[in-house]
Amino acid sequence: MHIFFAGDHAGFEMKGKLMEFVSSLGYEVKDMGPIEPKAGDDYPDYVIPLAKKVASYSPLIKGALHSDAGGMSTTPAFEDRGTPFSRGDEVRGIVVAGSGQGEIIAMNRVRGARAALFCPCNLELIKASRDHNDSNIFAIGARFCTLDEAKKGITVWLETPFSNDERHIRRLAKIEQMITNV
Repeated sequence: MHIFFAGDHAGFEMKGKLMEFVSSLGYEVKDMGPIEPKAGDDYPDYVIPLAKKVASYSPLIKGALHSDAGGMSTTPAFEDRGTPFSRGDEVRGIVVAGSGQGEIIAMNRVRGARAALFCPCNLELIKASRDHNDSNIFAIGARFCTLDEAKKGITVWLETPFSNDERHIRRLAKIEQMITNV
């Protein structure tokens, strides 16, 4: 699995430590910035390109569900958004910023990006973001958790697979359909 990292000045120090941690787990990491801390930088400059990059490598649930003789099928179509680094490899993103709130708002406006905010109070929320929602970006508010909490959250997020349950796929397809039709 390949992990893109981005953030802002408030998460800069933690981002570097988390990149080392994720790399030590055997994942390939790539830093999308900032490369050096700069007070007052704007997180959209870094997280929107990350979201676009992650979405471009992820299979995207097409906006329209397939029709069949009985009406709308519950099986959505999938669109190939690109060829991953190696065949079968998965690409995800991790963002480390001040709160993570603005970052997920911005990233979730990118078609195919599904950003989830880390809440250190409940690891089940992290599992649900993967199991139910196939989140492909994990946002961490560096001002609201410790390094150890972030490492634990990342580990759970990386290890939790998407369930591929029909109901979750159907719901994700509906989201894409609504985004496409706006």
